[in-house]
Amino acid sequence: MHVVSKTLIPNKEWILEDHGQKIGSIAKNKKGYWFLRKGQAFVYKNLEEITAELGINLVESPPIHKFEVETSGYSIYDYPCSSKPFEPVYNVRKKLPLFAKSDKSKSQYCAGYYVIKFRKGWVKSFCPKLITLERNNYHGPFKTENEMKLVLNTVNKL
Repeated sequence: MHVVSKTLIPNKEWILEDHGQKIGSIAKNKKGYWFLRKGQAFVYKNLEEITAELGINLVESPPIHKFEVETSGYSIYDYPCSSKPFEPVYNVRKKLPLFAKSDKSKSQYCAGYYVIKFRKGWVKSFCPKLITLERNNYHGPFKTENEMKLVLNTVNKL
């Protein structure tokens, strides 16, 4: 078995694949590591314990950057957006730059970077749907990812 681990969060979360097929995942917690496979969770003290028991060799791949977004040069009122904006408007009451992703789209998106609070905590987001911001607490919009990260670090310390 040739298992490749794809890093989701460096030194914290990995997806395990065998010849391109997902076979499980590993997540680090305070007490050790969880190996998740087919809906079952197994607890180990360290990574060596996992590899020895399963008889696998982990080959580390470069991290998967879930939050790196290519902005393609599009922007609305100096806020970057993820795609070519259709019908851009600035909602003065909510102080949000809004756009649609196509001329027939009924969904509105918010240009820029945001920090949004969900049940499990604060997460970063790029061009979320307006309805997501209406349903959750958030900070933003921010014009750069660095501005957003500063706020994310601050709210996570609270």
